[in-house]
Amino acid sequence: MVKGLRPEGIPQNVCRKAVRYQQSGGNLPVNKVAVDPQSQKTIPLKDPMLAAFLAWLVPGLGHLYQGRTAKAVLFFICLTGTFLYGCYLGSGDKQHDVGWARVVYFQWDDDDIRYSYFGQVGIGLPALPAVVQAFRARHGKEPLFGGFMAPPRPVAATGPVHGEDLAWKALANQPTLDNLNSELRGYFELGTVYTLIAGLLNVLAIYDAWGGPVFAQPRREEEERHSRKKDEKEKDKEAEPAKA
Repeated sequence: MVKGLRPEGIPQNVCRKAVRYQQSGGNLPVNKVAVDPQSQKTIPLKDPMLAAFLAWLVPGLGHLYQGRTAKAVLFFICLTGTFLYGCYLGSGDKQHDVGWARVVYFQWDDDDIRYSYFGQVGIGLPALPAVVQAFRARHGKEPLFGGFMAPPRPVAATGPVHGEDLAWKALANQPTLDNLNSELRGYFELGTVYTLIAGLLNVLAIYDAWGGPVFAQPRREEEERHSRKKDEKEKDKEAEPAKA
């Protein structure tokens, strides 16, 4: 970067950091900045990796860290609200007391591999109790909080001492997967879809926190080029009668 010259709209302190980064051979950290090509407005992204991690941990937290408050509030309300509504759909009531948020759980065995959890965990911290409950069941400990996000009881004990047998004993008071589908009916699948969509949408929010917003490309150059071609065609048409 030439001393004394800086792109229009880029703050001077940002350019100074870039110069120090180049002079240090790339050893100094530089906060990433997104620049709107039309308005030349700069959006500091700070540390993109930390912002992405915070955006995964709690929807909108990464954007709040970057100072993008409007997006932070929007993502938190919409994504967390969608996830919690899915948990509500997948919960029991007084008539069907199967526990709360039974559509979010982690399980990996021959009877039930919960692939949808890998999408649900995209929401971050709100889905992590399922890992704690699965870990406790795996080691023979009963779930906490009345089975909140706990895996369903296996159909039968399949291991002699370890693994599934310990989990079966720990989950003896929990409903089976068939019980959950029977008691919650279609709400079990609907709650799964809502929580899965919330987690997958947060992946897009994580990418936005890491890479910055997508700006519309300016069309000024394209319009000027089109206008010049149009003028040239009109001049050619005017010149044809003169030649004749």
